Amino acid sequence: MNELVTRVAENVGLEPATAEKAVGMILGFLQREAADGPVAQMIASIPGATDLIAQYNGEGKGGGGLLGGLMSAIGGGGVMALGQQLMSQGLGMGEITSLAKETIAFAKEKAGADVVDEVVASVPGLSQFV
Repeated sequence: MNELVTRVAENVGLEPATAEKAVGMILGFLQREAADGPVAQMIASIPGATDLIAQYNGEGKGGGGLLGGLMSAIGGGGVMALGQQLMSQGLGMGEITSLAKETIAFAKEKAGADVVDEVVASVPGLSQFV
């Protein structure tokens, strides 16, 4: 997992601790929202992903401030709630988009494009950010 966190920190311009938390939040989101089979295969192919999700996945449940809570309450949530949660960590939209692209590119290197494309396609609205 250090390889992904280091890559995100360097390429997106984030502090390593922020990159680690953000990657954990994204992977946790994908684990909850994407099709079970492909996302399990993708996560299993990324060294340390399971530990990172366990460490930061709680940030994505019911978090995201007032807007995230409201969207979850009305059944919205999804990609928008994840974006709100990442913004609450101090990330801007450009950083979030770069973070998502780096994470997906790394996942494709480890799990293969077909698996990751299936994961992305199974989450409404995600494809516009990656």
